[in-house]
Amino acid sequence: MGTAVAGLDHAAIASALDRLVLWARRGTPVRLSSTSATTLDTLDQDGPSRITLLAHREGVSQPAMTMLVTRLADQGLVDRVHDPADRRAALVSITAEGRRRLAEHRRARTTTLQALVAQLPADHQAALASALDALNALTETALTGREGH
Repeated sequence: MGTAVAGLDHAAIASALDRLVLWARRGTPVRLSSTSATTLDTLDQDGPSRITLLAHREGVSQPAMTMLVTRLADQGLVDRVHDPADRRAALVSITAEGRRRLAEHRRARTTTLQALVAQLPADHQAALASALDALNALTETALTGREGH
């Protein structure tokens, strides 16, 4: 576990993250809703999952996740199959079309971000590059409760 760094302004970091999330929701081309994209990303990264676990991971109710999974299945982005460990439960998995749409969503967001970053001074671009490992570790810690490296 890391030690506290003097002068680290947690409130400023939280505010910057809030504004970044707002940009991610509003300022990028909408290919998928935020919850759809993160759910597909989870399935792409972690493999098939139960709806209960997906709901917990996304911070939504199980009925809300069930509705989202139904919409994603109707669009051909996910499949539901019986869990071999418990036939009463279903596992949700991403389809090839789901992977394609997720990749399209990421490309659109990357293109938009690339144009914004290009407008920043070189020292800010370098700071973003330097912060990437820390941002990934922060995300891993927030999502799993443990640092990613």
